[in-house]
Amino acid sequence: MREHFATMLVAAALAAGPAFSAEMQRPRPGKVEIMKSSELKPGMKGEAWTVFQGTEAESIPVEIIGVWKNAWGPKQDTILAKLGGKAQRTNVAGGMSGSPVYIDGKLVGAIALRLSVFSPDAICGITPIELMLEINDLDKSRPTDARTPDKVQARSQIAVPGELLGQLVAAGAASNLPAQTPLMTPIEMPLAFSGFQENVLREFNPLFQQMGITAVQGGAGSAMYTTKPAAGWQSSLAPGDVVAGVLVSGDMSVTGVGTVTYNDGKRVLAFGHPFFNLGPVTMPMAKGEVLMVLASAFQPNKFANATEIVGALHQDRHSGIMGVLGEETQMIPVSVKVRSFGERDTVRAEKEFRFNIFDQQKWTPYLMMLTLYNSVSGLNEFMDEATYRLNGKVELEGGAAGLSLNTMQASGDMPMPAPILLAGWWGDKFSRLYLNPVNTPRVKRVSVTVDLLPERRVATIENAWAATSEARAGEDVPVRVFLRPYRGDRIEREIKVHIPAGVARGEHRVLLGDADTLNRVQSIAGSLSRSIDVPQTVSLINQERSNNRLYVALLEASPTAYYDDKMMPSVPASVLNVMQSGRTSSRPIVTSPESATEQASIPFDYVINGSFTLKINVK
Repeated sequence: MREHFATMLVAAALAAGPAFSAEMQRPRPGKVEIMKSSELKPGMKGEAWTVFQGTEAESIPVEIIGVWKNAWGPKQDTILAKLGGKAQRTNVAGGMSGSPVYIDGKLVGAIALRLSVFSPDAICGITPIELMLEINDLDKSRPTDARTPDKVQARSQIAVPGELLGQLVAAGAASNLPAQTPLMTPIEMPLAFSGFQENVLREFNPLFQQMGITAVQGGAGSAMYTTKPAAGWQSSLAPGDVVAGVLVSGDMSVTGVGTVTYNDGKRVLAFGHPFFNLGPVTMPMAKGEVLMVLASAFQPNKFANATEIVGALHQDRHSGIMGVLGEETQMIPVSVKVRSFGERDTVRAEKEFRFNIFDQQKWTPYLMMLTLYNSVSGLNEFMDEATYRLNGKVELEGGAAGLSLNTMQASGDMPMPAPILLAGWWGDKFSRLYLNPVNTPRVKRVSVTVDLLPERRVATIENAWAATSEARAGEDVPVRVFLRPYRGDRIEREIKVHIPAGVARGEHRVLLGDADTLNRVQSIAGSLSRSIDVPQTVSLINQERSNNRLYVALLEASPTAYYDDKMMPSVPASVLNVMQSGRTSSRPIVTSPESATEQASIPFDYVINGSFTLKINVK
């Protein structure tokens, strides 16, 4: 009897052996037979592959529930399935997007959706592989519903400097929408931030949440300073492996983590849903490793590191992403030097950060803002009463003139700290550069130095007087100007205002003002133009006055015309009429009733505010 029972066990094991080994055989790169959604029946069983820890994908039992017709759009079905094994405990976790599903050795599709939140069952939605294979045939068209930070609109009642900063604040101020009825939604994509301070993620997280992105503190297996594919890229990113799109790499990194669905030996399909739905992209593609999977009925997530770059992503579409192994991409190299100054303007400490940023017209400005804020917000020397002084250069390819940027930001009455005001100002310059309506800039490299000064350095123009109220054309008039700093003694400066030869007799005014006073009209004129290209945008930004200087200008009662990046003072009315009615009439010409001829500027180590006007009678 015992021998008969043993024989039965051996026979059962032999019968089960081939099915078990076939089920557990790891999928490999290469062509694979597919099973279309039309061939599926409820109750069919298969397996999915994903990484729970380390780099080796594991098998998960899958049971087909049915095909949800037109769930993603016309003729775009979603396959409903229930996961077993480890996924019953973890639920459908962020980072599982793209996990390939097989039935009888045929590729069915990619796990891409989950059922609302707090579901006791690991119910997932599978994007059919036939939809993902369409990505290879797509052209250079760009989707209209891309997920980019500019889609979070700034609310008009939030008064903050800069459009980017306004959108960030609006995202935090907006109330959450009420929960809707349970439905299948794309799995939250964990955007892993390595080398970022916790307060940085807290400030930016509302913006990412409104875009359907889960921001998590993560890591990188190594600092990726180059986009050149690492050795062994040919054998990387098998189906079920971790794959990451890289937005920032180097001393700090931002990566979107998912799972590989298909690899034909060169091209890779992943995610099963869009990354940002940007259409054609050029973004580094990396492999990765999983530290753990956080089990949760609310927001399960993989904690993963991006490790080495192995190729480039070229398509970001509704049904997934497509990359090519072995290809190199171009990112923008950025160096940030942060210096902390002592009481006597001596450098106490210095740090330097090097990283690369994804080059894309909507994302680059926000990534510039994010990384600069992170660079300066984690200093041990940080204090509330502090001033930040920035000097930066943006080099463009092809020998084109670049940007030379400098400003100061100090703590003040606004509820947000000086570092985020500084980062918002920095990001807005790139937003203006990238969103010019004519062409896309080619940024070669960016370098910036930020000095942390130990007190609030803000001064307001309080008064001024001239040594004489009368002068002749061609003479210099001595002028004293007085400024009131924040908590300090009054500052006094003496300057000489030159009265130009040939100026008309009569009363004239001398303006002593800050940068905003002189920039205002020209900035409005530049923003109204829809024909301004990259060189003109660069010229316009470089013409802007810096807020740490006091400007002296002679005002004349004759109009100034602002046209694209050009300023034409004292334009005769007849000439202005010809310009407005001629060939240039399709381009806006902004005029001001006065002409301000800049005579001098005085540098200060303060943020200068206010203005004062003197009257001079020219004899």
